[in-house]
Amino acid sequence: MSVELDNELLNVFLIEARELLESLGEQLVDLESSPGDADLLNAVFRAFHTVKGGAGFLGLNPMVELCHRAEDLLNEARNGAIVLNAGFMDALLESLDLLNDMMRAADGGVPIDAAPRSLLDRLLIPGRAVSAPPMALAVSAAASAAAPVASRPYDPIEDEFEAMLDAARNERDPAPAPSGTISDDEFEALLDSLYGTGAPGAETDDVAPAPVAEAPFAPPADGSAISDDEFEALLDSLHGTAAPGGTTAATPVGAGLPATPLAPVPAPAAEQAKPAAKPAAAEKRSATTADTTVRVDTFRLDGLVDAAGELVLVRNRLTNLAPRGTNDPMERAIGELERVAEDLQNAVLRMRMQPVGKLFSRFPRIVRDLARQLGKDIELVTEGEDTDIDRTVVEALADPLVHLLRNAVDHGIEMPEVREREGKSRSGTVRLAAGQFGDRIVITVTDDGKGMDPEVLRRKAVEKGLMDEEQAARLDERECYEIVFRPGFSTASQVSDISGRGVGMDVVKTKIVELGGTLSIDSRVGHGSTVRLSVPLTLAILRVLMVRVGNRLLSLPLSNVAEVFELVPGQIQELDGRIVASHRQRALPLADLGRWAGAAGKGGHVVVVQIGHQTLGCLVDEVLGREDVMAKPLGPFLKDVPGVAGATITGDGRISLVLDLAGLADDGGQVLPILRMAV
Repeated sequence: MSVELDNELLNVFLIEARELLESLGEQLVDLESSPGDADLLNAVFRAFHTVKGGAGFLGLNPMVELCHRAEDLLNEARNGAIVLNAGFMDALLESLDLLNDMMRAADGGVPIDAAPRSLLDRLLIPGRAVSAPPMALAVSAAASAAAPVASRPYDPIEDEFEAMLDAARNERDPAPAPSGTISDDEFEALLDSLYGTGAPGAETDDVAPAPVAEAPFAPPADGSAISDDEFEALLDSLHGTAAPGGTTAATPVGAGLPATPLAPVPAPAAEQAKPAAKPAAAEKRSATTADTTVRVDTFRLDGLVDAAGELVLVRNRLTNLAPRGTNDPMERAIGELERVAEDLQNAVLRMRMQPVGKLFSRFPRIVRDLARQLGKDIELVTEGEDTDIDRTVVEALADPLVHLLRNAVDHGIEMPEVREREGKSRSGTVRLAAGQFGDRIVITVTDDGKGMDPEVLRRKAVEKGLMDEEQAARLDERECYEIVFRPGFSTASQVSDISGRGVGMDVVKTKIVELGGTLSIDSRVGHGSTVRLSVPLTLAILRVLMVRVGNRLLSLPLSNVAEVFELVPGQIQELDGRIVASHRQRALPLADLGRWAGAAGKGGHVVVVQIGHQTLGCLVDEVLGREDVMAKPLGPFLKDVPGVAGATITGDGRISLVLDLAGLADDGGQVLPILRMAV
């Protein structure tokens, strides 16, 4: 087999195996709580078995040995010989982690180390002998055809994976070429399989004649010799030229003939229909999946999304140039183009979507391990796994959600004995839910723990020097909850490997803001807390508020914009050396975007934006309206300019800078430059 084929097979194996192992983590956690669930046991067993088969074909012996040992353990559990306890589950989960490490090594071309003997021993049942692992060779087609196949639910991933292995085996060990002739023994065996063990045409009392519906010809009813044409048709069926769908198309001459060529007794029609129903349905689903699914490189999808974004820009420009209210053919054509472009944009963006459940599937293991480490009993409940979200957003949400779940498990859920004293169940619940609201995805992390006490948060903020007592006293309840997102803040009394260093929640806030999202917290003392994060459905198309500052156009991400208002005389005041605007009975600090952009303006309007932990007002000359734009990078020389996410082309053909408001903020979360009174 060529090197190119080896690499191609390895890549396909790694893709399929990763999909199996991603779901395997969640299945193992569910199996720990329901060790007698036969369906779960079978699913976990099949995953290890399928990975072992692919690894064996590619000669990845350490993976074969590890999967084989896990397979033996699971097989004993399937047979009812043992019940999987916590020790066995720990070993299986560690095996899953090690398999992922082995796949990363194989992907990087690094030699794979054998599994530690201590782990392999933990997968053993005391007093049981170890079965020999299979050789890392492809199984012959005849042996695999003769092996009995256990009944299992239809799984398109496994079927596709097994089909890939079969195709690779055929390419590596092709069937022997037809010789053109068959021996006398083979011919006699063939006649026996058609007519029974007696002479051709002889009738027996105990054995019914074999059904010949699938044969390319019908044998003579009178038992006479078959004609030359019939014989040639028979040879063609044996050597692979039968009609598509024949089961002997790739079978060498003489292979698969029964040792005792007795024709089976046909069962009643009703009984024949029952066992045939499931395989037929599975075959139909397999064909449907294969016909309607294709793997596409993500770079091609990204290129298609970029092209759709360019089309959006052209649409915006044509819409701006089209005459309004004339009802001429040009206006109608541009209106039709606008509709088609929007449909195309939505269709292209849906191609890059994936269910958020793929992200959620990795969290049950994290919560399970952390709960055991802390001595807590916690159940993770997930909802809305079928909610679709952009692939790039899914990847960016992984770390923030890990931090939120760790915070809920460590700080939110109480110890079992404490929960009992307070009249709660010993087992706590953490709920992870997702849903789509318009063009936003809202994900909530809720726990039924002790909740957050605003007074405790105020006291901790003062103790850590984040603010003085007077500032803390002015905070309302919602602002107290926002303290947990400050760098260096933690309510843990001592530092551990889980919490206490004040790093985590501020990282969550920073990452969500970078995605154009928002964070909020609701909590009740003694009842629990809910952290709600909202992110855009996609990052490919950005919705912005277009403003003018002097002679420059700026695009502010609409996700950061809270409101817009016009300044009135007497609204601007001085407070602690800063220029602020009195708005909604509060002092709103003002930032001069014109000074930052190098464009002098009058600043008659204020755009209220949320940046990090601060609410600020940006002075602008004119608010032009909302637009859907595609931010283009500025190139290698300007890519590191702080506060600039890229540039876009407006409807009238001008260039507008797309601002990264989070990048304009300093460490204190204040946009530069803040207007100050002259001394």
